[in-house]
Amino acid sequence: MTHVLLVADEVEPAYGSAALLSIAFVAVLVLLFLIMKLKLHAFVALILVSFLTALATKIPFAEVVPTMLTGFGNTLASVALLVGLGAMIGRLLEVTGGAQVLADTLVNRFGEKRAPLALGVASLLFGFPIFFDAGLVVMLPIIFSVARRFGGSVLTYALPAAGAFAVMHAFVPPHPGPVAAGELLGADIGLVLVIGLLIGIPTWFIAAYLFGTMTGRRIHVPVPELLAGGEVEQAQDADTRPAPSFAVVLSVLLLPLILIFLNTGLNTLATAGRVDGDATWVAVVRMFGQTAIALLITVLYAMFILGRGRRSKSDIEHIVNSALGPVCAIILITGAGGMFGGVLRASGIGEALSGSLEGLGLPVIVAAFVVSTALRVAQGSATVALTTTAGLMAPTVAATSGLSSVDLAAIVVAIACGATVLSHVNDSGFWLVGRFLGMDEKTTLKTWTVMETLIGVVGFAFAAVVSMLF
Repeated sequence: MTHVLLVADEVEPAYGSAALLSIAFVAVLVLLFLIMKLKLHAFVALILVSFLTALATKIPFAEVVPTMLTGFGNTLASVALLVGLGAMIGRLLEVTGGAQVLADTLVNRFGEKRAPLALGVASLLFGFPIFFDAGLVVMLPIIFSVARRFGGSVLTYALPAAGAFAVMHAFVPPHPGPVAAGELLGADIGLVLVIGLLIGIPTWFIAAYLFGTMTGRRIHVPVPELLAGGEVEQAQDADTRPAPSFAVVLSVLLLPLILIFLNTGLNTLATAGRVDGDATWVAVVRMFGQTAIALLITVLYAMFILGRGRRSKSDIEHIVNSALGPVCAIILITGAGGMFGGVLRASGIGEALSGSLEGLGLPVIVAAFVVSTALRVAQGSATVALTTTAGLMAPTVAATSGLSSVDLAAIVVAIACGATVLSHVNDSGFWLVGRFLGMDEKTTLKTWTVMETLIGVVGFAFAAVVSMLF
């Protein structure tokens, strides 16, 4: 994936490495101060810090705004499409009852003893197109219903499901975090999806399923009355329209994966000389397997298959339209993170950071994880931590020789892992999970925070291994 950063290539660094690194350090501190202390919106804070950094590094006045806009536009060109289309797919499945069908079918097939595993698998599948908070809210009535049916601590059922949404949201496109990081680092989004799944599934099993079921045996949390007979369940009961079948729901979830895998697989075979990469049929199949086209095809398929005989055309139009509003802030923050990265790239800070890491002997993937972790712990937002880290590391990655496409995908996952760990009181997800499950702060720290940290650490370990082996 190419980045047309013409402005960045034309500007010569005005300072030496030490001064540039000092400016970068101060820029991050200012960003944290604006967001944490002054409560300035992350979108505005990132634009302001990008502007101040451009001035501090003496980018020519005439080039300041073009540099900022180039970074912003290059990021949004990919991110806005993928996030918007992914949100539409998730919203269609949510409103038409696809999540309920998915969970009920898997619980019935897995059986009572494996109900937590069934809910986790359902959340992994449903978590592909839908964001963490939206997916969790939709699944909670189902989780509570299963917990009442089979008994035991609600954590036994809720943590594997919540962990599945957290893993998919952090590791796998079309979610904004991995898409933004992949775009900023120049990674192939299809390969990021493949590597994200290969790392994310075992990470979920170890850090969320095994930990969640073990924690459920140690800590008893009763099923909350929240959502019991509440608005969500009443709305579901009031909707008498038939839900889609399990096969239909599964086809919607698997279609984009199959298309993207075809593109990635053919690219691998062409690189290895097994197929003719210049052949027309290869180019056509790969075109339809590009992430944006694969998601577009899936949106059209989902609108048809989920609406046929169940929803009017105007209902379907309203559903997909309602999916875009909640993701606008995320898209804009991601674009502002790309703007910050563009300024860092143009100023020469990336090359300075790369040289410093080489002097310390610290691998890029380790540095990416450490920086992302520090930003996550400091200010709480995984999106801000991920986009800021990707912006900081993008010039370093570009200046580091010998990185393969797999290395780039692994670095994207490593940044996502750092942005996942140590969810605590400054993270909205901490309060969302704690309040919905009826836990106090101490119990939330012992359960949710520990699980999020395990997800980040285990996922980073897998990413580091993948980078070393491939």
